[in-house]
Amino acid sequence: MRWLVGWSSIAASFGTAGAVGPGDEGRTMHPVGSQLLWGDPDPLWAVGDWRPDEIRRTTVETTEGAPTARMAVLGCCSATDEQLRSGLLAARGGALRHLTSWPGSYTTVVQIGRRITVIGDLAGARPVFYTPWAGGTAYATAALPLADLIEAQLDIGHLGALLACPETPEALRDGTPYTGVKRIPPGHALILREGSREITGYEAVASLAVAAPQLDPVSAVDGVRDALVDAVRARLLAPRHAPETLPPDPGPVPGMGPAERRAARGAPVPGIGSDLSGGSASATLALLAAGLPGLPGTLLGHGTGAGERLLAVTLNDLTAHGHEDELERARVIAANPRLHHVVVAAGEEALPYADLGGAGPLTDEPAPSLVVAERHRRRLASGSADHFVGGGARQVLDAHPARLADLLMDRRRRHLLRPVAALARAEGPSAHSLFVPLTVYRAARRLSRTSYRTGLEVAADRLPDANRHAPDLDTPAEASLAALAWSRPGPAARWLTGEALAEVAVRLQDAAIRPVSVQRPGEARARAALARYAADHRILEQAAENRSQRLHAPFLDNQVVRAARALPESLRVQPGARAAILRRVLAGAGVHELPPGWGTPSLATSHATARTGLRAALPELIALFDAPLLADAGLVEARVVRKALRAASEGEPLPLDGLAHLASTELWLRRLVSRRGTCWTGTAAPRQRAVAGGVAPARRTLQP
Repeated sequence: MRWLVGWSSIAASFGTAGAVGPGDEGRTMHPVGSQLLWGDPDPLWAVGDWRPDEIRRTTVETTEGAPTARMAVLGCCSATDEQLRSGLLAARGGALRHLTSWPGSYTTVVQIGRRITVIGDLAGARPVFYTPWAGGTAYATAALPLADLIEAQLDIGHLGALLACPETPEALRDGTPYTGVKRIPPGHALILREGSREITGYEAVASLAVAAPQLDPVSAVDGVRDALVDAVRARLLAPRHAPETLPPDPGPVPGMGPAERRAARGAPVPGIGSDLSGGSASATLALLAAGLPGLPGTLLGHGTGAGERLLAVTLNDLTAHGHEDELERARVIAANPRLHHVVVAAGEEALPYADLGGAGPLTDEPAPSLVVAERHRRRLASGSADHFVGGGARQVLDAHPARLADLLMDRRRRHLLRPVAALARAEGPSAHSLFVPLTVYRAARRLSRTSYRTGLEVAADRLPDANRHAPDLDTPAEASLAALAWSRPGPAARWLTGEALAEVAVRLQDAAIRPVSVQRPGEARARAALARYAADHRILEQAAENRSQRLHAPFLDNQVVRAARALPESLRVQPGARAAILRRVLAGAGVHELPPGWGTPSLATSHATARTGLRAALPELIALFDAPLLADAGLVEARVVRKALRAASEGEPLPLDGLAHLASTELWLRRLVSRRGTCWTGTAAPRQRAVAGGVAPARRTLQP
């Protein structure tokens, strides 16, 4: 886990960095395992196993009497030294957006005199947290260190909102699971000056009444292609890294080659690699990385390096059926001579919910990905030190169903014909499918005519009944109809207590009367879904982390997100739009031959795998919810959750992602309360870690 932390205080010197003598108090507190980027009066540290090329610092020489200007960029950034210097000069005049336009994924911290600016990304994969502390403000790119710093208690209300409405920013607000630790929204920057703080957006927001001017489809897709190529190129041009320490090789093993033995020891392969699941997103990244022109290496200037081939990793789930087409597509794509294909066989040990009792890492926050972390870790262990993943493509390129309402607001009714017809075909030949187009059109028109305040008030009124009248979302049409709203309950809401749902409803009612900059309903829902996915992806990186490995998700980069937002809504809502866009991206990069069925969705296989894993781990899950901490906090009733687990294992159509969210949150709570140690050291460091306490008086206090 890697993060940066610093603070801005009123005092000219807080005495936390840069001790110079034996009796100096400057070494009284600092993060464990940190390196100081700059010192008092407003220090900044980088904590964790950062690579040397992932930390870049720039200082602008100033004239006499002018404030010192310096900048730190942490992460993968392809900007040259001159571009960084130009960006710092622009930031002195307030041009923050300029600091987010370089290809890559990174966090930028700018200090000009006593003014500090910390810039988050557009998707939310690199968030920024802050908390009042010592007469000033402390900030970090992880919430847990700040919780340790102020000895925070658990925020039960935020956990309830995270389970009830995970894709509703109005319910989550700016909170975290730790009381007093706040998060800035995606697309915003935190500005600190001698302890005071301000949160400002650096991205333009479209008007609710007038649609922003749209690019033509060809230019918009070309923009996505250029952004993706630049994002992949930024990783390929970065210095190559090999795993720092490899466990000893036990020697030849029958049936295992060197790569398989290395993966069994949990060490990635040196070089560049990529997922190759058979889906369109991972295949696009693999083909771009393997054949991107203009890079040194082969005689023709193609390839990922000097004679090296891209390592493509495919997971073969031996417990699942119906994914043979995906495997075949992956094999056809891997026939490219610039790809080295590795198929990782996964049995019952890699099912979801496997190894729940293992000593997994404590992540920054809970997320549904915790129950599949072991599955991903096994796959990624066969990958490379720098590994591409296709996560985020669905949220970035696909159209959220609520965008149909945006089309109606712009009087583009004819563009609704193809998506509603596709939903009717997905229902199959039945009498009900005949009414799907009209039903979806009415729901989209209702949303387009519903104001932001009214939409949240209606959602707040309906939320307390979510545990008794939860809708079934078995078909694409039903899921799309449920998504045509300003807010909807999450899949785990049906198992929350009435008290917990009522508290979340109060949050929605408060948000309805709070003045905000309202966006169009489809755009707002799409941004919220992307932010939720980016947060889950960040937690997956922490939970499935292999030492010395970096996961790269180019679809979550700022420039790719911007280019995707420029796509016309009429193009987004078409069936198969993501596959068509990525096909044109590859064609523009010189890749024209793709296997049949390329871009076919594979959600059915993942649902079957989740049910198989739940059935196999049912005894462990029942034991997990025998006396759950979530019940102690008043969020669920243990008996109700155990009944739902048994019913789902027997095949009853229940939302498996909701059960995964409950199990992940309970697992995270147990790891939190059993944690020892703190993120800080020194004589003035906090005396205890962040604890799960301070819940409502009617609930039993959670103590470690």
